Amino acid sequence: MNPSFDVIIVGSGPAGVSAAFPLLDAGKRVLMVDVGKVPDIEPPQDNFLALRQHDSNQWHWMIGKDFHALKMQDAVSPKLRVPGHVFAFEGFSSANHIKAKKFISVGSLAAGGLSNSWGCGVARFGDRHLAAFPCSSSDMDHSYAMVARRIGVSGSEQPDDLSDYFGLDQWSNGEIELDAIHQSIYKSYRKRKHSIQAAGVRVGRARVAVLSADKGERKACNLSGNCLWGCSRQSLYSATEDLTLLKCRAGFEYRSGLVVEKLIEKPGEGWEIHCSSIAGSLQLVATKVLLAAGTLGTTRMALNVISYRGRRPLLSCPTAAFLAWRPSLLGQPIQSSFGLGQLSYAVDIAEGVEGFGSTFSPTGIAVAEFIRHLPFGARNSVRFMRGLLTSCVVGNLFLPGQLTNAHVEVDEHGQLQVAGVHGTDVDNFMKAGHRMLARAFLRMGAIILPGSFTVGAPGSDIHYAGTLPMAKNPLPGEVGEFGELCGASGLYVIDGACLPVLSEQSHTLTIMANADRIGRYLARS
Repeated sequence: MNPSFDVIIVGSGPAGVSAAFPLLDAGKRVLMVDVGKVPDIEPPQDNFLALRQHDSNQWHWMIGKDFHALKMQDAVSPKLRVPGHVFAFEGFSSANHIKAKKFISVGSLAAGGLSNSWGCGVARFGDRHLAAFPCSSSDMDHSYAMVARRIGVSGSEQPDDLSDYFGLDQWSNGEIELDAIHQSIYKSYRKRKHSIQAAGVRVGRARVAVLSADKGERKACNLSGNCLWGCSRQSLYSATEDLTLLKCRAGFEYRSGLVVEKLIEKPGEGWEIHCSSIAGSLQLVATKVLLAAGTLGTTRMALNVISYRGRRPLLSCPTAAFLAWRPSLLGQPIQSSFGLGQLSYAVDIAEGVEGFGSTFSPTGIAVAEFIRHLPFGARNSVRFMRGLLTSCVVGNLFLPGQLTNAHVEVDEHGQLQVAGVHGTDVDNFMKAGHRMLARAFLRMGAIILPGSFTVGAPGSDIHYAGTLPMAKNPLPGEVGEFGELCGASGLYVIDGACLPVLSEQSHTLTIMANADRIGRYLARS
């Protein structure tokens, strides 16, 4: 068997593209395979508020020609109701043979993976969390720098109270303009920050993978408010941007339309990858294989290779959302603004337990997302929210991933069974976080509206990790320092599945940095 490629990467999301760059730099032959779904709805081209006033076809991208938004009323996230994001989520569980019980399981078969519809939040894991990695923090920092500079990260031009918490300012460029209500809240925070910090809450600008200045073909954010519906300027980072760059590189090949069904190790020779497609079955050959199909998809493939039938822990961040109202701004005109995180906060909830969240403008969010939670009836709820929303911000809160008691297991049919519940302490930690944020926002002149603080179902964070964690001396069901699966020479896990810990912070940049680090190791070996 003569391998056609040095490396085959399964998946074109953030992890897959991040490993590909150093491998190509070293002259390796790289094939990337995935299903590669692409959107069939163009993102809005004009300002969100202008489109809402003048676009007679706005229902196409807000509701969908097949009434997708109305049919998905029970979905856990507004993203799942956006017609333009259907391609990013549909078909994942069936194609990957995943069955979930009382747990929200989400993944993507799209080119670029879940980065087509993520919140763009980025952070460097703190030293306490990186201490759980079997590699040096300096190796991770080198890769953090490489990835952050490649994708473009915006934050704070001046150090703020979350600079150390995010750990990214040395690699970021510029900042995204805050809207009027966020400016007002942030001004109040800076006036009273000593008392707010004494109560366990620190506030600063959000750090996001969004351009504040043009970068190649991508354009800087113009505050159109279309973040939820799709950015026609490509200001928001998606792995599809990197995939476009990779396609121009010598030694790189991309094949879409393929579902990986089975991996077979040929000792001393390499790997056979058995794929299915509309055209039929296909076998590919490579010396090494990198799995970057998303935590759940990767886990099923890896555990089937080593015939592992025991339970594996799954890390997932408990999450909550709320609506905060600033009375002094009641009745202010509606304003077009950035639609993702503008301010962020770290909450010292308990010893060893920190919460993290961000606040968003509600302008680019359909009013139906709010009135569905009100008891007044649709017509009265619309009137109520229409007068209130311009003086509100939407907030969220994430807790560390180990607080969810979840697990995965491959059954006798090779399917991945996923199940989990929140840990016994989550309820108390969420109540404590709610109280602390309510006091902090009150001191910043805002009120978390009664009844709006809502804890999400297990898995609704869509932050999954840790099923095949890295370890210095890996056991079956674990991977080594550079992602190689114990018991499967030449098979590497490079996405969230290999993270040994899941912080409350946004984890995508850490997944990308770790994949870059593994790619650099394989490029040298």
